[in-house]
Amino acid sequence: MLDISLKQVQIMSLAFLVLLTGGSWMVMSWLFAQSVLIGGVIAIASFFSGHRDIASFLKTFEPPKEGEEPKKGSGKSVYIVKFWLRLALIAVILLLFIRSGRADVIGLLLGLSTVVIAIILTTISVAGRYFLSRKG
Repeated sequence: MLDISLKQVQIMSLAFLVLLTGGSWMVMSWLFAQSVLIGGVIAIASFFSGHRDIASFLKTFEPPKEGEEPKKGSGKSVYIVKFWLRLALIAVILLLFIRSGRADVIGLLLGLSTVVIAIILTTISVAGRYFLSRKG
């Protein structure tokens, strides 16, 4: 059985962020590496937060346990509000860093892409294991 582990994506995101930050520092400059680090931390924190919110949202569909009251008010609207608040917070943080001149825009974009690259690499890894393990 193939298991696409969220923990695997999280570990790969952190590892990829460390490699990108170190490589950026050696090849480019500390400002660029710092921007990669800031973007990566924002992306990974958003990924963790999004996972927690989705897990919480999906729990609202579980039937109540015996003797418990049904849950009310923690459904789709709460999830959507949290999503937009998180997105607005990310936008404000990025705006502050860019406006202050303490961040390189390309470095921020590179850092923000760490989670996406980790998901792509994890998917390729799982697909490769699937196709290599197939018989016939």
